[in-house]
Parts: sequence; C-alpha cells; structure tokens
Amino acid sequence: MTKLYIVIPCYNEDETLDYTTEKLSEKLEQLISEKRISADSKIYYIDDGSKDKTWDKIESLHNSNKFVNGIKLSKNRGHQNALLAGLLHIKDDCDCCISIDADLQDDINTIDKMLAEFENGCEIVYGIRNDRKSDTFLKRSTAQLYYKILSFFGADIIYNHADFRLMSSNALNALDGFKEVNLFLRGIVPLLGFKTGTVEYARNERLYGKTKYNLKKMFALAIDGITSFSIKPIRMITAVGLIALLISLGMLIYSFVQWALGNTTRGWTSIVWSIWSVGGLELLAIGIIGEYISKIYLETKSRPRFIIEKTLEENKTDKQIQ
Repeated sequence: MTKLYIVIPCYNEDETLDYTTEKLSEKLEQLISEKRISADSKIYYIDDGSKDKTWDKIESLHNSNKFVNGIKLSKNRGHQNALLAGLLHIKDDCDCCISIDADLQDDINTIDKMLAEFENGCEIVYGIRNDRKSDTFLKRSTAQLYYKILSFFGADIIYNHADFRLMSSNALNALDGFKEVNLFLRGIVPLLGFKTGTVEYARNERLYGKTKYNLKKMFALAIDGITSFSIKPIRMITAVGLIALLISLGMLIYSFVQWALGNTTRGWTSIVWSIWSVGGLELLAIGIIGEYISKIYLETKSRPRFIIEKTLEENKTDKQIQ
C-alpha cells in the first residue's frame, strides 16, 4: 500500500497550522480508510527559520497528532530551499510525496486525483489551476506576465503550476542529482523526465495569515528562473550589440556624406541622445551579465543549500547538510 508523505514549507505560519493539520489529517484518515495509502503516511512541516512560534506549534502538533513530523532549518533559506530540504529528507522513506503550501489555498481534494494518476504509473503529477478568479487584478496580471516571460526566455515551466505536485520516490532520487545552489524547482522538476500527469483544481481563498510571496519575491523568483535555465538574455545582448554596431556604421557613412555635401550643423541633441541611449544599453548589458556571473560565483562556492537544526520524527537519522 502506498506510503504518502505531505511536505509543507512554513515561514511564520503558526496561526494557520492548527487548521492545516486538521484538514490534512482528515484527508489522510479518509484515504487510509479507503485503503489507498498506508497508515504510516505522514505530514512533514519544514520550518524555514520562522520568527514567530511556528516551530513551537509544530512540536505541539507532533506530540498530539500521529501524522505530524517536523524539520527545523537553522535559518531562513527561502521557500524553494525549505521545500527541497523536506523532499530530500524523506525521499528514501516514502513511495510518493505531495508538496503543498501551508495556507491550503491549493485544494486538498485534488490529492485523490493525484494518487489516481500515480496509481496509473505517473511518477510526477502537477496540480494546475483552472482559473485565477481568486486573485486580485494585479496578482493575476503579474502572474500571467511571469509565465509568459519565463516561456519566452526558454525556461521549461508548467503554466499555472506552482509547487503543488506529487513526486514518486524515483523522481525524488533523480531530483537529488541536481546540486545547483540557485534553486528553481518549477524549472528543475520538468527536466527529470519520467511519466507525468496533470490535474486541475480551483484555488481557494487564504483563511489565515498573509501571503509570503510579495511582488519583490516573485520578481526575484522570475530572475532565478530565467538565469538558471536560459542563456537567451546573453544572446539578446549580443544581437542588440550587433544591431547597434550596424546602425553606428550606417550613421558614420551618413554623417560623412552630409559632411562632404556641406550639410552638417553643430548641435548637441544627437550627441546627448547617443550618450544616454548607449550608456543605458551598456549598463543593462553589464547588469544581465552580472546576474550570470553572480550565479557562477555562488555555484563555485558550493555552500550548503540548507542546514537542518532539528527534526521531530521516529527512528530516522538526521541529514543535516545539503
């Protein structure tokens, strides 16, 4: 029978965890009673260096709920690293796992459909939103732009999919082979291959707390996605440079002809425009190249992506550093 682990990254989520645990426990009990998963299935909360009482809440739930286990990171490492910490920690103990956010905006009833796809041989099952009616206009617009930009720059990303997915133990072990520090799971998982499936769901309203993914973090995630999976921006710089060179040669010829005809006049408009436009392009190009160099710099350091400070579970050896 399938041993299912549910992995949930948490950052300052103490007020949501009672509700989340209640609903997920009910779902696990239902699946166990239907004999679709084993009774030793678990919920894993990953505390990503929270500043509130999230870890205290996880400890309390672990002591009172048979399903709840916990992992505490030594400091805040970001959503993607916290999720990876959980996935790699449990990869050898489960048959499959499902990652989901702590706010349960992703519909947990979709888990039944994910398990059905897994039972049909899928190693990875993506949860895909069928609409964005629950989002504000700004959130909906920026999200659509986000996917279009990533797609344009060549990142292999599933449209309207975040991190609500099922992965088999085979897929988790394959994921362990990706050692980059600049982590973008939404781009890495499609690279794993394997048989995949998709299930659609409607996203719920957030009941407790506030979203941790503001516009700034979404922008940073988009930059990570582009620079981690595409060299298209570098090639675009090359193309722009070539076009600028051709234009400058044309302007040189034009200026020489006008000088020969005696039609030249002294002025500063074209000079100022040239300085500002070329200077701006140069700074933009340096900035984009700098993003790639910074990625190389971080990768060559090979620093740990996360450090596990403490775990709450039975009969398991800690994997402290990854």
